[in-house]
Amino acid sequence: MKTPIKHKIFNDPVYGFVTVPSDLVFSLIEHPYFQRLRRIRQLGLTNLVYPGALHTRFHHAMGAMHLMRGAIDVIRSKGHEVTEEEAQGATIAILLHDIGHGPFSHALETSIVHNINHEDLSIVFMDRLNLEFKGQLDLAIKIFRDKYKKKFLHQLVSGQLDLDRLDYLARDSFFTGVSEGIVSSDRIVKMLNVVNDQLVVEDKGIYSIENFLVARRLMYWQVYLHKTVLSAEHLLVNILKRAKELAEKQVELFCSPALKFFLYQKHSKSAFLNKPEVLESFAKLDDYDIMTAIKVWADHEDKILSFLCKNLVNRKLYAVELQQKPFAGSYVDALRKKAAKKFGLTKEEIPYYVFTGAVENKAYMSDSIRINVQFKNGKVIDIAEAADLFNISVLATPVKKYFCCYPKELRG
Repeated sequence: MKTPIKHKIFNDPVYGFVTVPSDLVFSLIEHPYFQRLRRIRQLGLTNLVYPGALHTRFHHAMGAMHLMRGAIDVIRSKGHEVTEEEAQGATIAILLHDIGHGPFSHALETSIVHNINHEDLSIVFMDRLNLEFKGQLDLAIKIFRDKYKKKFLHQLVSGQLDLDRLDYLARDSFFTGVSEGIVSSDRIVKMLNVVNDQLVVEDKGIYSIENFLVARRLMYWQVYLHKTVLSAEHLLVNILKRAKELAEKQVELFCSPALKFFLYQKHSKSAFLNKPEVLESFAKLDDYDIMTAIKVWADHEDKILSFLCKNLVNRKLYAVELQQKPFAGSYVDALRKKAAKKFGLTKEEIPYYVFTGAVENKAYMSDSIRINVQFKNGKVIDIAEAADLFNISVLATPVKKYFCCYPKELRG
């Protein structure tokens, strides 16, 4: 008699008990590349606004894996063949979809790591793992890159209604306490189907999709693009830029070995692809490297680096103004003159203290991979055109807002 395989389970705060479906998946979860995600927060500095937002990219990846297993079961139950090999490939693809994220990923990508984003790095990590696991990730990588014949499997990993989005909206809403982000992920998964190799949602789930799109719009303004979060993240970007500027002048800065590797050297995209030591150093970089350095830099002799770091450590964030149109040049110039006088800044130093930018929120991109709705008569149409049940055109129209940040000492 064959001994049944005993799979590992873990208790997820959003979904309850979640099963790890295979030994290969468990081995990938146990790998140091993946375990590193425990040390990278999903929402970066958002906890400075919502104190509960301390969940990690590890949590998110495991949740997305759970949703993938549910989606595959639903699709199979509706008469579509998904082999065990395909199911495992899709599961690994979603599990590893964010493995390329660094600490405070978007801030890092605009400051000390250049010309390579987390999507590129995820592929590099997956290719490296595939070598280590002797080709067992071949199918997962094909699905992730949309090179596999069954296109709907890639759409489950990356699309406008993918399992990545379904998990992060539910999870980020849970941990921030922002109830507007709650989505019926379980109901949406149960409404999934496949028509002509394309992922569709049965019309019974149309209101859940509407709620999903509205929740996404609201979560962007209330959480991801919250003005205080923007202030904190741009403060971090400026800290890393200043540190990089000093490092290029060979000024001594406290750093962990991994942070020093990137702060004091430039590494191209080809270096990540062709030099194993570059990826290995990146794999050792996490939130702790960055925050420990910032705590030490708060006492550095460079007045700008010290000022920026003290503000972040003590949550003395910049004032931020948000409006529908660009800020008048005269208004920004007046703030810059004020900052130069108050803090004794040179022209080159002023942008660390007063800066502007823009953010855009687009809940549904109808020109991208669409969300298709299947009606009982077999007709499949884009949700933006789905009769007159609701109007998606408003959500498909991007909303752009402009911000201006400056130290609160300049007020009045």
